[in-house]
Amino acid sequence: MFIAMNRFAIKNGQEDAFETVWRERDSRLNDVPGFQKFHLLKGPEDEEMGTTLYATHTVWNSREDFVNWTRSEHFRAAHKNAGTNKGLYVGHPQFEGFEPILSE
Repeated sequence: MFIAMNRFAIKNGQEDAFETVWRERDSRLNDVPGFQKFHLLKGPEDEEMGTTLYATHTVWNSREDFVNWTRSEHFRAAHKNAGTNKGLYVGHPQFEGFEPILSE
């Protein structure tokens, strides 16, 4: 198993627009070998920074399946309009990848 996460700092007041982007996207994940689950997670607001934290959380059969997806046409198609939403973000998404050590 492999868990891939991206953390996003979203400008306060842009939360609904950010969530709409994710709701209306054509992710194509269900067509990708090794994909198991996707979650969009909303975290705390940082009043000092003027942002709200979000994270995407995907579960894959293996790291190799995830890497293969990032090199696929499905990935390029799913991310083709990503640049049009730059006004929602503070900084760039931060990727984090994890391989489970313990599972219950």
